[in-house]
Amino acid sequence: MSEPPQAQVPSAPGPSMPLKDSYTYHSPQPTAAGPYILGVDEAGRGPVLGPLVYGIAYCPAAYQGTLQELGFADSKTLTAATRSTLLDTLSSDPANLGWSVRVVSPQAISSGMLRRPPTNLNRQSENATILLIREILAKGIQLSEVYVDALGTTTTYEKYLSSLFPGIAFTVTTKADSKFKIVGAASVAAKVTRDACVEKWHFEEGEGKEKLPWSSALGSGYPSDPNTQAWLKTAVDPVFGYPNLVRFSWTTVKVILEKSAHAVKWTDDGQESLIKAFEGAKGLDKDRSIVTKELSLRSINSL
Repeated sequence: MSEPPQAQVPSAPGPSMPLKDSYTYHSPQPTAAGPYILGVDEAGRGPVLGPLVYGIAYCPAAYQGTLQELGFADSKTLTAATRSTLLDTLSSDPANLGWSVRVVSPQAISSGMLRRPPTNLNRQSENATILLIREILAKGIQLSEVYVDALGTTTTYEKYLSSLFPGIAFTVTTKADSKFKIVGAASVAAKVTRDACVEKWHFEEGEGKEKLPWSSALGSGYPSDPNTQAWLKTAVDPVFGYPNLVRFSWTTVKVILEKSAHAVKWTDDGQESLIKAFEGAKGLDKDRSIVTKELSLRSINSL
C-alpha cells in the first residue's frame, strides 16, 4: 500500500523548483493586540548538505498561557510526524500566532565563507536573525521580548542585539528551544522547512536526464554520517565537483575534491603578461625590459 502524498510545506520550494538563492517566508500577520514575544532558532548549522534555516515564531505576551499547552519543544526531541503537526498548529491560530523562516542556500553559505575576507557562519547566522527581526518590526508588530537560541558565549551577542533594537529585552541562551515555548515553536518552523528543502531537493544539474548521475540516498547530511560520507565519495564529479546541494566550503568536501577532482590552476591575463615581461629580465641590467627598468624591479618577487 503506497503512502499518501505529503502536504506541501508552505515555507519550502514547490515541486520542480531548484533552491538557487536565499529567501524569506512569512506566515500571515497576526492581528491580536501586542506587545509580542518572539523566539529565534535554527536548523542545519552543521550539515554539509542543504540550506541553513533560521526560524522565528511570535505571539502576544498575553497568549503565553495558551502557548504552554500546544506542545512546542526542541524540534530535535520530536518525531517528524509530530513536528509536521506542530507546524500546522503554528498556522492554526493566525490571529495570535505568526512565524517566518530565512532559508540560506548552500551556495550562499559557501560563497560567504570562501570570499576574502570571509563571512563566517556565525556572521551569516547573525545576519539572518537580524533580517527576520527587522522585517517583523517593519510589519508593525510591537516586540517587547526576544528569546534567541545560541551556541557558545551569549552575553556579547545579547548586548549586540540590544544595541541594534533598543526597547526590546533580549535573552540569548543555550538550549533556549527547551526553556522557552516560543523558541521551541521557532525550532519546529526551521526544522520542518529544512527537512522539506532537503528531502524534496530538485537537482537542477539533472534536468532533462532520465536518471540522476548520483544516488538520492543522502543520509542525514552531517559529515559524521556514514551514509552522507558514502554519498559524497560517489557523487563527486572530477570536473564539476558536486551539485548545488553541497556546501563547498566544508572541510569534508575540500578534502574529497583535492583527492578525487582535477586540479585547477588559475592565471589571469595580467599576471601572465607580467611573467612574460620578466622572462628576459634574468641576467644583466642591460637585458632587463623597459617595464622593469622604469619600475626599478629585478624580479617578479619584488611585486
